[in-house]
Amino acid sequence: MAEQMRAARLYEPGKPFRIDTIEKPVPRPQDALIHVKACGIIPNMNAIVGGKLWHHLPQLPAIIGLDAAGIVVKAPAGRAAARPGDRVYVNPFLSCGVCHYCRSGAPLLCGDAALRGYFGFSAKGAELLAEYPYGGLCEYLTAAGESLVKLPDEVTFEQGARWGYLGTSFSALRRGGVGGGSWIAINGVTGTLGVGAVLLALAMGATRILGWGRNRQVLDRLKRLSPRRVDTLALGDESIAPWVLERTEGAGVDLLLDCTGRGGPAAPVLEAQNAVKRGGVTVNVGALAEPLPLNPTQFMTAAKQYRGSNWFTNAEASLMADMARVGALDLSPWEARVYPLAGVNDALSDIKEHPGGFANLVVAPDR
Repeated sequence: MAEQMRAARLYEPGKPFRIDTIEKPVPRPQDALIHVKACGIIPNMNAIVGGKLWHHLPQLPAIIGLDAAGIVVKAPAGRAAARPGDRVYVNPFLSCGVCHYCRSGAPLLCGDAALRGYFGFSAKGAELLAEYPYGGLCEYLTAAGESLVKLPDEVTFEQGARWGYLGTSFSALRRGGVGGGSWIAINGVTGTLGVGAVLLALAMGATRILGWGRNRQVLDRLKRLSPRRVDTLALGDESIAPWVLERTEGAGVDLLLDCTGRGGPAAPVLEAQNAVKRGGVTVNVGALAEPLPLNPTQFMTAAKQYRGSNWFTNAEASLMADMARVGALDLSPWEARVYPLAGVNDALSDIKEHPGGFANLVVAPDR
């Protein structure tokens, strides 16, 4: 008789998950078998599984779960970086492998990509999910060897299950050229992406980290992380651009990181354009959906840039792991809230009340 496992499955968009007992996966030779120890519950998950957006859900019933961390039970055949017993994060990004961008070595630009346990960026992309149908909300999953990122002992499984959001912020900061001496501003700093960006910017050597948002409690906590390097503003207390210019010798910031979510307003990031240095860059990582009426002349005369950033590479995920290993990246401010697999619907409900900040909601499938 085949071995069994428990899994949280979505049967109908917008409806609660069901906890089912199904067959434990048997990995193909090229795949690893992972014992899942933690899976992140992220703010956008309710919107995705609600089925009302453009995202292409996997075939239902589906095992959802974007960011999984666990232990390698069986390594892929042949030469593989992962070995049994390794602690890993499973990067959910899947690309088609055959389009112009994949063949050019830029798989993050693949238009038919997918995020396992979540959605496809196109109908064709959703077909990739059939190759790896196990999201993180189950006890075991299979994964290609190249999707595994080793986690050091200094990173807990709960922290590893937030690697997707952290990596998204990290890649955006790198696109903005953040390093020693950088001055940066973060729109939507109190959200999940924003808090992660502050932790990373501190680790990357940014000199001035300015951010604004609505949650005053989170703003205060962010400033206390490094009072001489971090300053925060509650939206509505002051005008954004003068506040930033006052703290940057009137020159502005090298990078404006926009972490605004889908339902957020465009006005704050539009105003903040007036506090971006000449030659500076704005990077959108938060999926702002409201149109942004930028002034092309302003960007031309000041040689500014506006860029997007949508995910991260395994190399970047490994860099973060190494930064945490040596203590450069401090993840201790995150507050883990761990739910058993049977509590997944409670976690999805609670994330609505705690959509960002320092709260790190995860499901432990083996509980």
